[in-house]
Amino acid sequence: MQHPHTSRSRTRKLRHALAAAAVAVGLCTALIPGAQAADSASAGTLAADNPYERGPAPTESGIEAPRGPYAVSDTSVSSWLVSGFGGGTIYYPTSTADGTFGAVAISPGFTASQSSIAWLGPRLASQGFVVITIDTNSIYDQPASRGRQLLAALDYLTERSSVRGRIDGSRLGVMGHSMGGGGSLEAAKDRPSLQAAIPLTGWNTDKTWPELRTPTLVVGADGDTVAPVSSHSEPFYESLPGSLDKAYLELNNASHFTPNTSNTTIAKYSISWLKRFIDNDTRYEQFLCPLPRPSLTIEEYRGNCPHTS
Repeated sequence: MQHPHTSRSRTRKLRHALAAAAVAVGLCTALIPGAQAADSASAGTLAADNPYERGPAPTESGIEAPRGPYAVSDTSVSSWLVSGFGGGTIYYPTSTADGTFGAVAISPGFTASQSSIAWLGPRLASQGFVVITIDTNSIYDQPASRGRQLLAALDYLTERSSVRGRIDGSRLGVMGHSMGGGGSLEAAKDRPSLQAAIPLTGWNTDKTWPELRTPTLVVGADGDTVAPVSSHSEPFYESLPGSLDKAYLELNNASHFTPNTSNTTIAKYSISWLKRFIDNDTRYEQFLCPLPRPSLTIEEYRGNCPHTS
């Protein structure tokens, strides 16, 4: 029979041995190059993996708010000083602390001026974009012309404007309302390097867009009688390549002219789309995937998830 004192002595020795082993493991970990950094590797990736990421981590309330985290300034652009489009207004983040920003050009609809889509300027700029809302050469310009004018406005922004130093010329997008929305599709067709396109209750005689390579969010309205979704937004969306990052948002209880006034749903998903594809900011994926469900403001939402770009 083993003596109780012998058993206790062996137990103490085992505890001391285990403690020594733990210390040894700790010392080895401290001496192995990079061992301590391994645990913080995921934290170290952060924004360093994405040089285009701008602004704080997004929240639902933040992207639904009338203004985002950036203070915004604006400057008018006279039609006499530009070529290819009818002038406009540039909205831009006042601070340069975060470096350059992506840029977005926005066209109004048939017979309309930039004032009809002016609310989008400061709203998008305050989230970290340089935005130009344009007047067109003629209020009767058709979608193909409006597409060329959107591209001319982007060229002006990045090459000659007073804020060109604030813009990353490789991160550009287009938006537009009605014929301007049709124009945004035309612009994306003509310049596949664009990072995002958002037609808002778009109108175009061309219903099929299999050639597009730009991530596209098509926004329609269930009560649209000018460009009914059945003959415009839905066929636009359905004709986009299946491999393309694309989405279809149909607004509930909305009309063709809903994009002409401040609208939280349009802003929320436009901001998320532009952030996700112009800034390549996957922090905004949460608002796009899984697909938003029907609600008081959303009649229907379609799309492909997860996004690949």
